[in-house]
Amino acid sequence: MSLGGTAVANALPALVPDKKARHTARPKETNAQIDVEILRKQLKGRTLTQSDADFNSALMDGFFNRLLPTDRKPQILVQVQDEDDVCRAVTFAKENKLKVVVRGGGHNWCNPALRHGGLMIDLHNLNKVISVDPASRKAVLQPIISNRDVQRLLNPLGLAYPSGHCPQVKLSGYLLSGGMSWNQGVWGPGTASVEAIEIVTPDGKLITASDTENQDYFWAARGAGPGFFGVAVRYHLKLYPLPKHIAGSSYYYNLDDAVTLAEWLGKLAPELPPQVELSLWLVNAPPEIAAKTKLPGGKAALVTATTFADSEEEARKAAAPLDQCPIIEKCLSKTVNERMNFERLFDISGSLWPVDRRNAVEAMFSNSKPANLFRAVAGHYRNAPSHEGLIMYAFFTGPQTANANVTNAAFSTQAHLYGGPWTLWKDAADDEANLRWHRKCVEILRPFTFRHYVGETDTVHYPSHVKHAYSEETFKRIEQLRKRYDPTGVFFNYSDGLS
Repeated sequence: MSLGGTAVANALPALVPDKKARHTARPKETNAQIDVEILRKQLKGRTLTQSDADFNSALMDGFFNRLLPTDRKPQILVQVQDEDDVCRAVTFAKENKLKVVVRGGGHNWCNPALRHGGLMIDLHNLNKVISVDPASRKAVLQPIISNRDVQRLLNPLGLAYPSGHCPQVKLSGYLLSGGMSWNQGVWGPGTASVEAIEIVTPDGKLITASDTENQDYFWAARGAGPGFFGVAVRYHLKLYPLPKHIAGSSYYYNLDDAVTLAEWLGKLAPELPPQVELSLWLVNAPPEIAAKTKLPGGKAALVTATTFADSEEEARKAAAPLDQCPIIEKCLSKTVNERMNFERLFDISGSLWPVDRRNAVEAMFSNSKPANLFRAVAGHYRNAPSHEGLIMYAFFTGPQTANANVTNAAFSTQAHLYGGPWTLWKDAADDEANLRWHRKCVEILRPFTFRHYVGETDTVHYPSHVKHAYSEETFKRIEQLRKRYDPTGVFFNYSDGLS
């Protein structure tokens, strides 16, 4: 991904990502020494190489972010059919000294599944429901099932799962990275409700990891994200009763009011019950209120609250303080306690992060004062070149911080805020302007950043963000476990094959 040439680089030298950081060298290509026909005969699924006519379409189709690198390609692409295929593919790669990368749902914004060389294991056929037990509130699912489809499966049974917000995201990358979820204040992030994971190891063996067996793998799989040294092929999930009443409220204000709103929400959030999911957004205003905004293009500040309750009365009471905003008279439009379900929630979030867009994303945790953060970034958002991009921060409500109920997992960052810029645009001709704006936004927010979220940070252009996604102790343990369980480097690490 280029910033757009020498002119841009010279104009904005501070925006060149991680100038001192270096990815490791590309893996050596050894195609001449590899008999791919052996692998084809071993697998039920398809095996493709760069000489196959449909290799590029098989490789690139389905990636959520259409801002795709054109030079990072594996030597071999395997579309596995089942867990046995995964075991055989990993074994073949190890025997032939090919590094392995795993493609799950293809939603990670910086596309770390695309590496130079090696063997890619594409999991898209592992999309089955193995079992659901409503009585014990347990489920076993393969990794390529979307957030929307998980809820569609469970909700008619009176059950729910702390799935992510984007409807298209699959369990695979969502859970491996930690999983910022709906109703996180009560249920915790997605990975906190994972009770066991079936994993193919660097030796090509299928194991089960949990709190009682293969504990190191279980710890690392819940948070190591694209740096995990294994292939997760089945998730054993803890389920929850479906909330009886879900309600959504939204309040639009002028962009100029963002700092005032941030200061108020920062004080309000600890007083709200944890079942209220509270966020402040900088967005393009919907057409019906665009004319009321003070800015060309209709940029606005938006306060949203989603409440997961057991009754309409409980939901109304929990979200009532939002109607007491000190500048409520300046509200341009509001919807209060509209009845929701997960299908409707996914429709709304899907409209905010539409498919077939070019994206640059940087999600982070912060413990800064919200007013200071929004004071720094609101002016920059005023000049955003795209009308689709947004900045969002979630305020964790109640006495807890983010991930307070996560134990024994690599994903463990504690913070009061989570969010950042999601820059979206349609046309390649607009790449330079949007990337320039986005990377400036990242630099503006850097002083307010406590940790990055490994599932939604640009670890390709900012390799240092990997370490900054974890405490020093946590990252050290991830790398120690990698050396212990994958000593020959069967799996690509966070940085191999990206430059």
